[in-house]
Amino acid sequence: MGPRNAAFWMSVAGTVCWGICFWWMGRISAKQNHLMDQLREQGRRIEKLSKVEHDLIKEVHPQVGEIKDGMNEMIAVVKENTATQALAAKGK
Repeated sequence: MGPRNAAFWMSVAGTVCWGICFWWMGRISAKQNHLMDQLREQGRRIEKLSKVEHDLIKEVHPQVGEIKDGMNEMIAVVKENTATQALAAKGK
């Protein structure tokens, strides 16, 4: 095998390697594109769920304020009753 013959076969091997490399990169790129599509779809679903959750919180928020006001009233009544009971216990 002469130097020209070896150079020819090395060129052929290099060309085949380039072909395989381009094919392999094409596969990787297709997989990445598929993954990016899945991530975009997941982002859309998360955004949709977030909007629904936000709407639910908007509906519940006024009720939470009312409950908090009611709890403050109950705490005041309990403290008042506890103080009254403590005074009554001292007086006995």
